[in-house]
Amino acid sequence: MPVFAYVGRGTRGAVTGEIEATDRTTAVGALRNRAILVTKITEKASGKAPAKTSGSVNDREMAIYTRQFSTMIDAGLPLVQCLNILAEQSDSKVLRAVTSNVARNVEAGSTLADALARHPKIFNDLFVNLVAVGETGGILDVVLQRLSVYIEKAAALKRKIKAAMVYPLTIVGVAFLVVLFMLTFVIPTFATMFKNLGADLPLPTQIVLWLSDFVRTWFIFIILGAAGVVFAIRSYYKTEQGKSTIDAMLLKMPVFGMLIRKVAVARFTRTLGTLVSAGVPILEGLRITARTAGNKVVEKAVLQCRAAVTAGKTLAEPLRSSAVFPPMVTQMINVGEQTGALDAMLSKIADFYDDEVDTAVTALTALLEPLMIVFLGIVIGGMVVAMYLPIFRLVTLIK
Repeated sequence: MPVFAYVGRGTRGAVTGEIEATDRTTAVGALRNRAILVTKITEKASGKAPAKTSGSVNDREMAIYTRQFSTMIDAGLPLVQCLNILAEQSDSKVLRAVTSNVARNVEAGSTLADALARHPKIFNDLFVNLVAVGETGGILDVVLQRLSVYIEKAAALKRKIKAAMVYPLTIVGVAFLVVLFMLTFVIPTFATMFKNLGADLPLPTQIVLWLSDFVRTWFIFIILGAAGVVFAIRSYYKTEQGKSTIDAMLLKMPVFGMLIRKVAVARFTRTLGTLVSAGVPILEGLRITARTAGNKVVEKAVLQCRAAVTAGKTLAEPLRSSAVFPPMVTQMINVGEQTGALDAMLSKIADFYDDEVDTAVTALTALLEPLMIVFLGIVIGGMVVAMYLPIFRLVTLIK
């Protein structure tokens, strides 16, 4: 019988260990009966650690892979044959290697879900759990079809966010390089000319000349300092407290905060709706959704919601009290629970917030364009004017 290594939380805190079970789902159920909430579980293959996979797979490749898998299963092809075909025709080298390994494990008697779980960098908890449900219920083709739709919509949402962030970051980056170039190479030429004139310089000109001297003198230290700040922020963000603090600050930002909140709501409802519609138990669905939330504040709210549901409350109650989700979302979820159509209601909310993200990105872009123009005008134009002020004064004196 297969042996599973698990990490979880019990009544006395974190626990780790091993358990024998026929499959992963049975192992999780057995541990749940022992009052252990599983956070990670992997099958031990003949005493060896789970296979490690180097490289990554983008959302487009994964969506195509899942859709092709679903089509072949629906056509009635044997599972191992489907995996071998996918291993041959996939455009991704990583997917080809991983799928070959999965096919060998399935041939050796492992379930598809357990074979996929050995490659957590490629197949996350959402993917593995849905496949396990599909195998158990005999609806693997339907589950894979839903997964492909989910991956495609999640990728589209990610592209929208990148589109909203690329424009301002590009403008700010270009402005920084232009200012750095002017302070390093252009302003010193003016400084030499002004020094030869020997006249008193206006305050704006003195400030720009001082900045130029400072940058040229401490250039290396400025670069190292900026790199150090970035490294420190990234290191802090990797900690629990840092991630919670920074994610909370992001949600409170004036313009971007609302966009981040809408993205979080869309991701939460899309993920949970996909899991519930596939037949995943609500508690397991909330656990997976929390891990894929992408924001620590939202993750904590979902985990608190899960604890409240475990205690016998409805899903809408703790979500309403979390202050993370808008009232409309909690009301629609409440209606979905009462009518027994929670999965359909979650999908409708996700579609609505996908459109909301579209609208927010368009509005954000329209707002940032004039702001960026004003920013460039003030920074670069201000430097140019400061350099020409002494020349204007000199012309006035000559007249």
